[in-house]
Parts: sequence; structure tokens; C-alpha cells
Amino acid sequence: CSIPLGAVGTLTAPSRQDWEQRQEEDTLLIERILLLVRNVLHVPPDPSEEQGVDGDATVHDRVLWALHISGMDDLLKFLASAQTEQQWALHVLEIISLMFRDQSPEDLAALGQGQAGAEHGEDTRELQSLRQRELAEKRTRALQRPHRHSRFGGSYVLQGLKAIGDRDVVFHKGLHNLKSYSHDLGKEPRRVPRRRQAA
Repeated sequence: CSIPLGAVGTLTAPSRQDWEQRQEEDTLLIERILLLVRNVLHVPPDPSEEQGVDGDATVHDRVLWALHISGMDDLLKFLASAQTEQQWALHVLEIISLMFRDQSPEDLAALGQGQAGAEHGEDTRELQSLRQRELAEKRTRALQRPHRHSRFGGSYVLQGLKAIGDRDVVFHKGLHNLKSYSHDLGKEPRRVPRRRQAA
């Protein structure tokens, strides 16, 4: 893993130049270094050589750590995201896929949530207990509230009194207002001009 460490400085200088100013030797150098990193990461693990304690870092993990310490991962991010460096996209993609070769998606997703996931779970439980307490208080307040009479008097069908379209009249007022019912109830009286008003 000492080869990629020395290659970072060599790779950084040509990558800072614009692609128009680069010589062909610089382009070949960048490609060779990316292929070297890819080939180092492509070496398959050898279980007989890597007899360590459970949870110990494998050779692949140590190579990745060396790449991180050297700043190669930042350089790879730059090459992957820069608009002018799209010619290296497949090499960078292959290197990134080899970096995550031995990792499962579930492990990677749970890795960053160690402490944060525990705090998030605790916050969720606290919010749920507060919500249940609030609902209980709301229920007790509803039971203590005095019952007031509803102003809704109901709706009644007046049989024998026809509305428009040969249907029975539906009366929405209280029954005590039924004596003063007329079809003009609720309608505004038509205004008669002064000239036509009766003397």
C-alpha cells in the first residue's frame, strides 16, 4: 500500500492543470496511476494469510485506510465529480466498486448510525411518550368539559306540504318555529320601486 501513497502527489499535479494544457505524458500518467490503484484493490483476499482476530482489519481494510490517509479518496471524489474529468469516470467507478467489494449494503447503512441511531431511537421513544401523555390529557379535559345544549334542532320532513318538484318540504329549524313556516321563509322580499309602490 506504499505505492498509492507516493502516487497521490504525482497524480495531484497533472490533475490541477486544465485538460487543454495537459501533455499526453500527463494524461498517460493519470491513467497509469488509476490503473495501479485499481489493480492493488483488485487483489483477492487470501484467508490463509489473513488469520487475525475477529473484527481485526483485513489487508483490504488497511489498504483503504492508507488510501484515505494519503488523500487519494478525496482525489477520486474530485475526478468523479469534476465536469472536465469525465474521461476517468469508468476508472473511478471501478475503483469505488472495488473499495466496497467485501461490504454488504446493510453493514454500510448501519455503520454511520451507531451513536446517531441510538440517539434517534431514544428521541423517538421520548416523543412517543410525550404524545401519549398529551393525548391522555386531552381526553381528561374532554371528559371534564361541561355539556352544553346543541343549537342544532334537527331536520324534519313536512308531509303533505310540497316543495319544488313534488317532493316533501325539509324543515331545518326547530319545531317551535313550525307555526310561522311559509315558502318565503329565508327569502329576501323583492324591492318595489317607489313609483310603483301603492299609495
